[in-house]
Parts: sequence; C-alpha cells; structure tokens
Amino acid sequence: MTITITAFESSPDRGRGLARDMRVRWALEEVGQPYAVRLVSFAAMKAPAHLGLHPFGQIPTYEEGDLALFESGAIVLHIAQRHAGLLPEDGDARARAIGWMFAALNTVEPVIVERETARLVEGDKPWTEARMPIVEDRIRTRLGQLADRIGAADWLDGDFSAADLLMVTVLRRLGGGLVEAHPNLAAYIARGEARPAYQRAFADQLAVFTARQG
Repeated sequence: MTITITAFESSPDRGRGLARDMRVRWALEEVGQPYAVRLVSFAAMKAPAHLGLHPFGQIPTYEEGDLALFESGAIVLHIAQRHAGLLPEDGDARARAIGWMFAALNTVEPVIVERETARLVEGDKPWTEARMPIVEDRIRTRLGQLADRIGAADWLDGDFSAADLLMVTVLRRLGGGLVEAHPNLAAYIARGEARPAYQRAFADQLAVFTARQG
C-alpha cells in the first residue's frame, strides 16, 4: 500500500526544511520506504476532508491503507516501529530512544516555538521587548542541558535513531547564534544534515517551494 503524506502547498519556511512534514519525509527516507505527497493549501487545511485526517487543520498527516495518523512525532514513531533502522533492537535502548523522542518534542521544542511566536506573531505587542530575554534564557538553559548530555558523542544515545531525527529538526528552527554558542550542538545538527536520507528529504521539500516560485 502506498504511503501518502500531506505537506504545505505554499510553505511559510520558504523551502528551508523547517515545516514538520520534513520529519516524516526524513524518516521514510531513512527506512527506504517510498511515499507520495499530497500538497494542501491553507484553505484546504481547514476544509472537512482534511479535518477528517487532522482535527486541528495542520500538516503533516500520514495515510497507509485504512490507517490515518496526524502529529509528526506520532508518525515518526509509527514508521520507526514498523520499519528497521530508526530504533534500537535492544529493549532498554529502544525505550531510551523513545524517551528522547518525547524530550525533543515536549521539552526542547516548546521553548523554541515560544520564541518564534514572540517574534513573528506578537512582535508588535508592548510586552514583547521585556518578554524576549526571558524566553531566550529558557532556550539557553535547555540548550546547555542538552549540550552537557551529548558531550563529545555523535548521537543522543548510541547509534543514530528517530530521537536524533526529531531533535535535529527541532534545533534547526533556532537562529540568532543560540545553537552556535554550543559547538557540539552545531556539529550534531551538521551530522544530521549530512545524512543522505536527510539530504533527499530536504531536496524534495525544497523542490515544492522552487516549483511554486517558477
């Protein structure tokens, strides 16, 4: 059965690989599974057909036969559990990897998204100037903790896993030198981006933006 995922027809990230369908594309590339992509406009995302797949009107979604999933983390976990290559075979190591998947999305990503919201959505509000240093301090704390944990290791826990896939995509959302303050985190992201599966996924997502510009 063909796997079909949804992605932005016109992505706000302008082809930088930040939209969350990138995580799903990368996971499928890592495990060697072919997939189709259905591009969805912002209007279509709020229409009944898409809301039947994603009740919050977002992307990505995942369809395979009778199975329909939403939430990028849940989709990546499903792919990792169904196909070899993204989770360790050892039970304890697998449990640790899944724990790190949750950490990427529940502990690290929220403070980064809060910064994006403060800058892009609330940038003209009177409280933004006072709030931003607080938000960035929270990010620095999380990055410092993560950098200390990774140390000189290549990946979060042994070999590359779905946890690293999610953590790299989360950290890529940051700019402004926050990651660069931790050379081991910058190197960690670069290792993820150098993986052939990542590069294929990035090229496919970028092609959507390039085609729209043409």
